[in-house]
Amino acid sequence: MRYLPHTGADRAAMLERIGAGDINALFADIPAQFHLQPGSLDLPTAKSEAAIVHEFTKAAEQNRHAASHRCFSGGGTYYHFIPAVVDYIISRGEFLTAYTPYQPEISQGTLQALFEFQTMVARLLGMDISNASMYDAATSVAEAALMARRVTRCRRVIAATSVNPRYRAVCENYLSRLDGEYCSIPCADGFHTDITPLVDAVDDQTACVIVQYPDVFGSVYDMSALRQACDAHGALLVLAFSDASLFGILQTPGELGADIAVGSGQALGIPMAYGGPHLGLFTCRKKFMRQMPGRLCGMTTDQRGRRGFVLTLSTREQHIRREKATSNICSNQGLMCTAAATYMSLLGDAGLAQVGQRSAAAMTRLIHGLPAHVQAAAGTHFHETVISFASANARQAFLAKAARQQIFAGIPLERLFPDTQPRHLLVATTEMIEAADIDDFLAALEASR
Repeated sequence: MRYLPHTGADRAAMLERIGAGDINALFADIPAQFHLQPGSLDLPTAKSEAAIVHEFTKAAEQNRHAASHRCFSGGGTYYHFIPAVVDYIISRGEFLTAYTPYQPEISQGTLQALFEFQTMVARLLGMDISNASMYDAATSVAEAALMARRVTRCRRVIAATSVNPRYRAVCENYLSRLDGEYCSIPCADGFHTDITPLVDAVDDQTACVIVQYPDVFGSVYDMSALRQACDAHGALLVLAFSDASLFGILQTPGELGADIAVGSGQALGIPMAYGGPHLGLFTCRKKFMRQMPGRLCGMTTDQRGRRGFVLTLSTREQHIRREKATSNICSNQGLMCTAAATYMSLLGDAGLAQVGQRSAAAMTRLIHGLPAHVQAAAGTHFHETVISFASANARQAFLAKAARQQIFAGIPLERLFPDTQPRHLLVATTEMIEAADIDDFLAALEASR
């Protein structure tokens, strides 16, 4: 976006032309109590361009130092290897500047890239249909709940507490102004999902049950009884996930019986990047396609029989009347879709399987090497788990030791679950974690005993 500096004279001329006395007149229809008063933001004084460059350069130097750390942090954002060609592809002008393909005749490249992305995501997740992206996992989960309400015409949404609390918070916020009920069902039994309370909670008014697989603690579990309960009451099963790359080796959402599968595509060629941008994935069964939010790219032929790509389904408010829209997702993560499609093309089925195998193997090695004073969560965990210390002080001593060793050792669990005792640590491993990194992690645990 260009920087277009307007002088005071420029602004005065524009206001005079439109007949406004001052800038505030443009916002006269907004009630006064919502106007910011001068000085209310307590902003620092303006700096020169040179001073700003100097300050940001100092901050960037700290970022480069952090890049040398070994990362055992997960919780929804994961440190995976990204081939250099991914950044090269998405930096090309035709991809970097492409936006919403309103005119298919001049947007064939963008439409084909999105079509290929949809195809790969649907295959990876074992689902019938994938849309052309959402913002992130949290908004995808929320849109899945809204879609389930439209499909079933029921108003009760159930979410397991073993779903990432950030996903649940966004979902609850989306539903908070609608008629109906949002229920968060406690089912985390020792950092592992127990589906029994969820099965018992499903009734004839339930639109959907939202679970995460692997759950927020990295636990994998059997959900067949929950699938049966949903079938018995006409509810949809919504399966959320944080790391899509794991379905190169795990059972897919489709195989697990999901009606809607949503989650994060960040692990597919998108860097951690201090929290964003991410990529939301949204898939469903074919029979629910017309209630899917966002848009769907399709392949067709023109009058001469030549292959072409179009927007087959555009149910967002940017394309149709607002009251007919299925969502207000008004922009898409097209660049992130291209990154994910490039990544999946490069790795293929075998490569994604290797990513999952190496991630799980690293976690197994870490758990088996834990000293006696640190306990791993019981049950089957894939590439993420909770380790527990004898006390909060013991955990803090370890985190301090790990930081000195340039190790991001995990996420204090109370950041996600405030009521949790401050002695637990959520730890993740990916294919980027080498045996030497695990040895250093374990050595820091021993040294902080």
